[in-house]
Amino acid sequence: MAGLADSGSNPDVDLLYDINGLAKDAPAWFDRVMEYVGEYGLLLAIVLLVVWCWWSVRRRGDEDAASTVAALVWAPLAAGIAVLVNVPIRGFVERPRPFLDHQGLEVLVQGKTDYSFVSDHATIVMAMAVGLFVAHRRFGLVALVLALFGGFIRVYMGVHYPTDVVGGFALGTAVALLLSPLAMALLTPVMKAVERSPRVGRLVRARGRAERDDAVIPEARAERTSERDLAA
Repeated sequence: MAGLADSGSNPDVDLLYDINGLAKDAPAWFDRVMEYVGEYGLLLAIVLLVVWCWWSVRRRGDEDAASTVAALVWAPLAAGIAVLVNVPIRGFVERPRPFLDHQGLEVLVQGKTDYSFVSDHATIVMAMAVGLFVAHRRFGLVALVLALFGGFIRVYMGVHYPTDVVGGFALGTAVALLLSPLAMALLTPVMKAVERSPRVGRLVRARGRAERDDAVIPEARAERTSERDLAA
């Protein structure tokens, strides 16, 4: 294996061969599954988690529904911003894909001609997972596990070095967390305005729950008024 011989003591390349070597030993059908999961499946799963979390928050209709939905909106926005930030990084580093510099890799996806560092897939899934974690801890933890698994698969597929994935995780996390205060300050008032809207308020809070809350408040006020009148 010329690639292994040339890797020397580089732990990044050695780990690439160790992880990608699993693909060589796996059945062809399993590699096809991993290819689909790595390219589309995990990203779709995290998107569905965000939607599921939104549906759960909307149905529950808590008082902080608007701020939670704002955080959920921030999750995909953070992923998009992180990818844009990655554009100049990839152009500056100009790191070729590992299969272009190292022989003997089992490459599960053909046609990758762009640069390797930083991994867009790792950046996107981690930014969305961290954004979801900010909104809801339980859903966020599941998304973080999926994101980590997604990074592993990118190396398994032979299209990224481990450091490409780690860099993507770091970039996605940094964007999602560092810009979160600004994003929440901008998005929360918007979601509160949407919540008050008679037409689209259901996107933030289930109308039935909101109507029940509105019905309870006047009764409570009436009871307090009656108590004050009796006391007088």
